[in-house]
Amino acid sequence: MSYRIPLIRPYINNRVKTLVNEVLDSGYLTEGPVTRQFESAVAGYTGARHAVAFTSCTTGLETALRVLGIGAGDEVIVPDFTYPATASAVQIVGATPVIVDVDRDSMLMTPELAGEAISPSTKAIIPVSLFGLPVDHDGFSELKKEYGVWIVEDAACALGSVYKGKRTGTLADLTVFSFHPRKFITTGEGGMVTTTNDHWAEALTRYKHFGMGKPGDREEMVFLSRGTNYKMSNVQAAIGLAQMEDIDTLLAERIKLADRYNRLLKSYENIQCPVEPLNVSHSWQSYTVFVKRRDEIMHKMRSMGIEVQIGTYALHMHPAFQDGNAKLRGQFPGSIRAFEEALVLPMYHGMTNEEQNEVIEKLSECAE
Repeated sequence: MSYRIPLIRPYINNRVKTLVNEVLDSGYLTEGPVTRQFESAVAGYTGARHAVAFTSCTTGLETALRVLGIGAGDEVIVPDFTYPATASAVQIVGATPVIVDVDRDSMLMTPELAGEAISPSTKAIIPVSLFGLPVDHDGFSELKKEYGVWIVEDAACALGSVYKGKRTGTLADLTVFSFHPRKFITTGEGGMVTTTNDHWAEALTRYKHFGMGKPGDREEMVFLSRGTNYKMSNVQAAIGLAQMEDIDTLLAERIKLADRYNRLLKSYENIQCPVEPLNVSHSWQSYTVFVKRRDEIMHKMRSMGIEVQIGTYALHMHPAFQDGNAKLRGQFPGSIRAFEEALVLPMYHGMTNEEQNEVIEKLSECAE
């Protein structure tokens, strides 16, 4: 279905088309020099020492866990309110996801909730900076120090966010981004893992390239049983590389749109605006409000030509994470609230005040 006011519009300008055409004309379509440029652009922007491109955030998460040696018999703590890929990546490497609740307002897993689930089998925690809101990195760093666990941040939505003056991408042991079309920097499909660790960066690169290494002039398969093809093509990277040139402009526009939503929606008692704690800067990948009767409102607004969406999923409700496929810790009131009430509103480059006003008007009518 085509909407008059979509959830997001990919940013495809003439520069994107020019770089893609240059790749097509070159005949070098697989991963290559343009992918290296895209990796450098993301590393430079985030301040990370290394950035390694992948086919998706999911394959990036999987490989991040593999280079940490996480597998069968290990536990990895994940939030209940997240896209299923966060926990699925844990299952793919043979480890067990331990699923915990999230804060009812921020919708993030807190260090306190994660800390209660740590066991002798816990090897890592995957906090999710959901919708572009950074997690409490200081708190997770304390857990790392106290229990010796790795922190792998699922920052699928958080490129451009800032925690206490530092951009997301350098605050965890490994950080994984997404470039899915709903992200404001997109490659169609794709992901990126950032780290400051040289050994991990090399292992990430080898794994996604069939386990190959370069001991001299000749390539040699050194990880044949621990490598596959997770490479990002030059074509995809060209789209992301062109968009990275404008990331500051795109991010500033999203912040402006979010501020305007906040200002105009705050007077409605039936609509709760998203939180933004002190000392962080939200990247506003998604602008998400809380409303009662969310599904009813969502269907009404869609029928009016305005695309709105649920926030994401409560994992404990799904068979893939039941019947011993995961460990469910405690109750999930925060996650259930988010799953039942979170509504994502349209936000995209070039969105006009008139379009935003219409979203607010129809939302307020439906929420009455």
